[in-house]
Amino acid sequence: MRVFGLGIAIAAVLGVTGACIGLERAHSLPEIPVATPTPAAKNAPAARETAVFAGGCFWGVEGVYEHVKGVVDVKSGYAGGTKETANYEDVGSGTTGHAESVQVTFDPSIVTYEQLLYIFFTVAHNPTELNFQGPDHGPQYRSAIFFAGDKQKQAAAAFIKALTDAKFFDKPIVTELKPLDAFYPAEEYHQDYMRLNPDEPYIVVNDRPKVDLLKHRFPELFREDQK
Repeated sequence: MRVFGLGIAIAAVLGVTGACIGLERAHSLPEIPVATPTPAAKNAPAARETAVFAGGCFWGVEGVYEHVKGVVDVKSGYAGGTKETANYEDVGSGTTGHAESVQVTFDPSIVTYEQLLYIFFTVAHNPTELNFQGPDHGPQYRSAIFFAGDKQKQAAAAFIKALTDAKFFDKPIVTELKPLDAFYPAEEYHQDYMRLNPDEPYIVVNDRPKVDLLKHRFPELFREDQK
């Protein structure tokens, strides 16, 4: 959970309005090869893919992706540790190896994994904060991408390299890339937390600004309703 009050630069990238966060000064978005959606064949069943991201408290990251067109479902949960300790109390100790994460199910004919990466790096969290996000400290709040297969791994690595080569951030990107072993859904009271608790002060201060930022930076991908 965190507040974005950082330098901003806006650029159009492959037909999608993108924007980025600089820590002390604004930078232009570097050119990164991005796959654009391929419309599904007529009468073909809807395709589904999943992505797992960790970027601080899962409430805010979940809330951001619930406002993205083409996202079918978002679940808050835990990745990086074992089933036995995949619960909020144990994960909160910072000793289980888990990161608070979100599992994003999406239709690649509407939004691609690469476009979700743009949102992850430029809206959902700050990838230069090591083992914390804003007010939340501990390895359970680390920046991480849990990839499913080489395609996701290569796409994530390309983003990190391009942003690093361009000196886009004033501090090193610390996002961890790890293969996804398992994703464990969090307790029910964590699901859809921003949607169900829109006026909670924590949400208003730390998470709602991210949704506003998403709307400003990615209007073509933004939707008002939350699924």
